[in-house]
Amino acid sequence: MLKKISQRAALGAALAAGVLCTMPAHAGKTLDAIKARGQLVCGVNPSLPGFAAADSQGNWSGLDVDVCKAVAATVLSDASKIKWTPLNASQRFAVLQSGEIDMLSRNTTWTLTRDASLGLHFTGVTYYDGQGFMVPKKSKITSATKLKGATVCVQSGTTTEKNLNDYSKAMKLNMKPVVFDTQEATNKAYFAGRCQAYTTDASGLASVRNKEASNPDDHLILPELISKEPLGPSVRRGDDEFFAIVKWVVFALIEAEEYGITQANVDQMKSSTDPVVQRILGVSEDTGKLLGLDKDWAYRAIKAVGNYGEIFERNVGPKTTLKLPRGANNLWNKGGLMYAPPVR
Repeated sequence: MLKKISQRAALGAALAAGVLCTMPAHAGKTLDAIKARGQLVCGVNPSLPGFAAADSQGNWSGLDVDVCKAVAATVLSDASKIKWTPLNASQRFAVLQSGEIDMLSRNTTWTLTRDASLGLHFTGVTYYDGQGFMVPKKSKITSATKLKGATVCVQSGTTTEKNLNDYSKAMKLNMKPVVFDTQEATNKAYFAGRCQAYTTDASGLASVRNKEASNPDDHLILPELISKEPLGPSVRRGDDEFFAIVKWVVFALIEAEEYGITQANVDQMKSSTDPVVQRILGVSEDTGKLLGLDKDWAYRAIKAVGNYGEIFERNVGPKTTLKLPRGANNLWNKGGLMYAPPVR
């Protein structure tokens, strides 16, 4: 008798779990607020070309910017309905915590401390980076191991500052950090010759060199990477529904590249017989209801900004002024680290 009751209980629990797994999601307070105001409020870097920068007309572009546009297209059906909030490194987390922005998409490294103690959730990795060093070519320095005793410009309130100290101690280089509150001040100090080297994420160095140097070829980014810097967007804790939306928008962009769905062919691909493509584009299954959205949620994101590969190539890839190789940011099946759970 007890055995039968246990079996029935197990069956009931399994059925209940199956029902719960397919129940439509409630919208969540953040999504409700976004829809009520008709805008997504997105925190970005004030000026890091390739990742986030505004032109003279106030039009924003960059890899981090495109992530926000994809989310806006998904939840508001319009990638332009965004209020851009430029934030420096020391402001970004407090502004997200306070509710002044809906999401942070600002070349921010995912670390244990930030993930566990700042009241936020990272939603995935949109750029795998590593910290490097830049020096004037005239210095003849070709390796970070030759920076013994060197003064190094670095921005405060970043993982960069801590990594510099760790590397200097581990390699017994006795480097001397010259710390500044803002990226702008750090840039100016380096190019004015106040430091012998500049350290930040390698992608950031490429962006700064291209934008700020009178002659970019006069500056060398050294080959060593001294850290892992997985960069990605984050949202406030306490709203699992919006957390799921931002997370799956990023995953959908990666999945779209893997299955050949582009900004140009997304309409044509709706007639594809591939069951994965059909699911991503909401043709065969309505996965949107599980996110509090409609069936075309991923279609709108891809239509607005293209797939992840298109976003990368357009903003930071080899054909841009940054000329960054795809490298670790290639798809998993092409030797990279970009791997998305299945949209199903």
